[in-house]
Amino acid sequence: MNQEIKQAIQEIKKAVIGKDEVIMKIFVTLLSRGHILLEDIPGVGKTNLALALSRCLQMDYHRIQLTPDIMPSDIVGFTMYNPQTQQFEYKEGIAFCHLLLADEMNRTSSKTQAALLELMEEGQMTVDGKTYTLPQPFCVIATQNPYGSAGTQLLPDSQMDRFMSCLSLGYPQFQEEIDIMKKRQTSNPLDDIHPVLTPDTILQYQQKIDQVYVHDDIYHYIMQIITATRTHSQVEQGASPRGSLALMKTAKAYAFLNERDYVIPQDIQYVASMILAHRLILTYDAKMNKISAHQIIAEILKTIGEPQFKV
Repeated sequence: MNQEIKQAIQEIKKAVIGKDEVIMKIFVTLLSRGHILLEDIPGVGKTNLALALSRCLQMDYHRIQLTPDIMPSDIVGFTMYNPQTQQFEYKEGIAFCHLLLADEMNRTSSKTQAALLELMEEGQMTVDGKTYTLPQPFCVIATQNPYGSAGTQLLPDSQMDRFMSCLSLGYPQFQEEIDIMKKRQTSNPLDDIHPVLTPDTILQYQQKIDQVYVHDDIYHYIMQIITATRTHSQVEQGASPRGSLALMKTAKAYAFLNERDYVIPQDIQYVASMILAHRLILTYDAKMNKISAHQIIAEILKTIGEPQFKV
């Protein structure tokens, strides 16, 4: 693994215990210029993870609790008349940062959710006809309580599709939770995290990842997987072209983290579930039989044969 990234993961593990796989997948998404949806119950450390990431990477970090009364202007900013200058001046919204934690995204209004669409897709926002570019790199980590929790509503498909990956922390293991309690007795583990990377370093890595080679057979393999999600008998709506692009980009990032300048089928298999599962809409029968999107992705990967080629 890339040594700087490996060191950064070790730093984050000081504050986030037992979630090595999730941390790795967050780095894969960040290096792919993507956004992350953490779908989980409250209290498992989602905010703690975002804080640890921002400190380790020295990124400007903002957090917003998306309650029903939050307005789009809180996200993107607004213009205000200044009587001294007799001009309208733009006041930045909370999204002007490198890392934005949008907490409990499915509790806020549809209008506020929609305000995030442009900035997530294009890295910019438009206020009163003027376009403002966000700092780079820019990443949104949004959290979502499970559907059915008090005061929540389903995110629309267009919003879900703009998250490159969907991850879940879950409960810690028995001994891991004991370790968490012990570490919290006298201090906050976040205070022990040392900066390892910078935003400029992340940008350099992203540019290197752009140069990772993808063989034609790998493109074909990706499209076989995507097509299978669209034709599966238990899937009502399969992955979009945005999903196939995300699958390619994250596979390239994972190859880079493993110090390769080319993608292999195992890279695709590693990222497939976190990229595709939240994009699928399952049939009524699948839901009734408690079949998950992750199970369907695993079945598709098992069914489709790996491409055989020489790099």
